[in-house]
Amino acid sequence: MLSALARRAVSLVLSLVVASVVIFLALQAVPGDPAAFMLGLNARPDTVAALRAELGLEGSLAERYLGWAGGMLRGDFGTSYTYRVPVAELVADRVGVSVPLALLSLALTVAIALPVGLLAATRRGGPADWGVMGATQLGIAIPNFWFAMLLVLVFAVGLRWFSAGGFPGWSDPGGALKALTLPAVALALPQASILARVLRSAVLDTLDQDYIRTARAKGLSRRAVVWRHALRNALIPVLTIMGLQFSFLLAGAIIIENVFFLPGLGRLIFQGITARDLIVVQSVTMLLVAAVILVTFLVEVAYTLADPRLRRPRAR
Repeated sequence: MLSALARRAVSLVLSLVVASVVIFLALQAVPGDPAAFMLGLNARPDTVAALRAELGLEGSLAERYLGWAGGMLRGDFGTSYTYRVPVAELVADRVGVSVPLALLSLALTVAIALPVGLLAATRRGGPADWGVMGATQLGIAIPNFWFAMLLVLVFAVGLRWFSAGGFPGWSDPGGALKALTLPAVALALPQASILARVLRSAVLDTLDQDYIRTARAKGLSRRAVVWRHALRNALIPVLTIMGLQFSFLLAGAIIIENVFFLPGLGRLIFQGITARDLIVVQSVTMLLVAAVILVTFLVEVAYTLADPRLRRPRAR
């Protein structure tokens, strides 16, 4: 057990190091000079050089990487070129939008996928199963940004039940949740479709096991067998997918946040790219990648705890 956790911890650290190197090198390869971009075409060379020194763009590639990575470890993410404030402050302001949006989207995903997946599994081969499979295939195929614009057109422009964008802040909890509802629905639809199909397959595999037939032979109703035995044993792959989906919802909401003008981490990255604020893009991207890797690590640990077979040493 401890050796398995140690291996996963080493894999976590190596993944973070590799991700940081890739992100740093990818952004350093972007053509153009941020200092020259900020000062304009007519800037004097000595002014550009002074600004480069102020922004920490001097020095070798290795020195800049070590300085950035060491600062990240100390909680110093650098200073924004555009806003001239620490990136940590920008992140702290935006996390209060992105994390609740991801959690609300995940809650909607589970609320939709659980009954739909169980319905399809318990009605295998019937009209309900075919209908669910067709609807989930459509949900996977529809781009979430197109669905988001459709939601705005219907519920904001047409019915006027929700605002078309913006975020009032958590000083008004009701208004904040209302502002996050349409983005959460737009994010949850494709994820719910994926999770419903995974749940259906997992439950069907479980229903074919011998202990399910034994439970039925003892007189348990089909409903009791599904809820007490089949669903519990089918949750391990479902929980794995849910962990990966939370990572995606946290890190992959850039387009949705821009559609609804939400001041989240995704929109911060987009604004940083537009303004060539590379330190913001670099640091926020690394934070999102680290969150994805950490959630994946926690899911693997939970999977190991839930399945005793994974704790056994591998046979040579």
